[in-house]
Formats: sequence, C-alpha cells, structure tokens
Amino acid sequence: MAHRPRTPTEIETLIARCALGERAAMDALYAATSAKLFGICLRVLNDRSAAEDVLQEVYVKVWHASDRYAANGLSPITWLATIARNAAIDRRRTRSRRREESGESLPEMPDRAPTPETVAIAASDAARIAACMEELEASRAEAVRGAYLDGRSYAELARAAGIPLNTMRTWLRRALISLRECMAR
Repeated sequence: MAHRPRTPTEIETLIARCALGERAAMDALYAATSAKLFGICLRVLNDRSAAEDVLQEVYVKVWHASDRYAANGLSPITWLATIARNAAIDRRRTRSRRREESGESLPEMPDRAPTPETVAIAASDAARIAACMEELEASRAEAVRGAYLDGRSYAELARAAGIPLNTMRTWLRRALISLRECMAR
C-alpha cells in the first residue's frame, strides 16, 4: 500500500508518539521514511542485505532515542538520516576491520540495477536537490556529497580538504542549512 508523503511536522509528531511507546506511530514512521533511509544505507554499504539489516537497527535506535529528539526547526528527516548514515558507516567499518584482520580481500560487487520503486523515489526530489547543490560553493557541495552520499567520515573529509575537523563540521552544518532553506522554497 502506498503511503502519502508526510510533512516534517507530521514526522515530528510520529517521533514524539514513538517516545510515548506508541507502536502504531512507529509503524507509520517506518512507512513514511524507510524508503529514504534504506537508500542511504544502500548507498553507504552497496549491499542490499546489509542495508536491510542496518535499516532494522536504525529503527530500533530511533525507537529508543525518540525521547531525545528535539524539534528545533531542522528537518526530522535530517535526524533520521544521520542515524541511518552513522549506522551504515559503523557497519562498513566493522566489515573492513574484519576483512583486514582476516586478510580477506573485498569481493567483486555485482552491478545491481535499481528497482522501479528506488528510481521513482530518487527522481521525485533529484532535480530540486541538484539545483540546490549547485547553489553551494564547490568545496561545500563536494563535502556534502562525500559525507552523505559516499559515507566518508568528517575526519576523512577534513584531511582531504586540508582543513581542521571543526571547520569541516561547520561547512557541513551550514551547507545542510542552506540546502534545507533552498528545498523549502
């Protein structure tokens, strides 16, 4: 069953209801946001099965952390996406450490064609996001892509850009604010 897109206020309300232990709110939150969060996990991990596992972990974390969510004017999707991105990066790092410890090399990943659902979800906001990304300074846009699309850590990005870690954090925070404002127009 297709679910209508939810507004940020509706998603915040669902998160607040999750904090009260309402399972129906978690079901609705999952229905409204899982496609986007799965896309984040899949992009970072490049492994459908691992992304599905991490997505389940993400919603367990959201369930337990929902009482700590603070509606502060930022998109609740940003909060959820950060949890998903961090969980996927943690999984990727764990896999890398295990491979290094065992001396195992990375297997060749098959080129998986996107499903029609994935294509539809990606196409819905892709043009708007691309236009908003063009409004950012090139270095900031590259940092956003590295962090949120490639799953690189802030420290990796700071080293690559030759700037202090706190500067990279500031760049990303300001870039996300600019993107949010652009998407709201």
